[in-house]
Amino acid sequence: MSPDSQSLGSVRSADDLNEQIRALWLRAGGSLSAQERAEYELLVAEWAAAIRGEVIEAA
Repeated sequence: MSPDSQSLGSVRSADDLNEQIRALWLRAGGSLSAQERAEYELLVAEWAAAIRGEVIEAA
């Protein structure tokens, strides 16, 4: 997953993103390469945005 493939307005749920983050760590064996670190950072940022969106919707 490259930064170009990510759009800022995510439609993925926080749960889906959390699963992807966990899968990335499992594939990496607990030590991320530079490319995996970049993917991780994008996923975490997208996950945080999804969490904020879910909290706002719940309110």
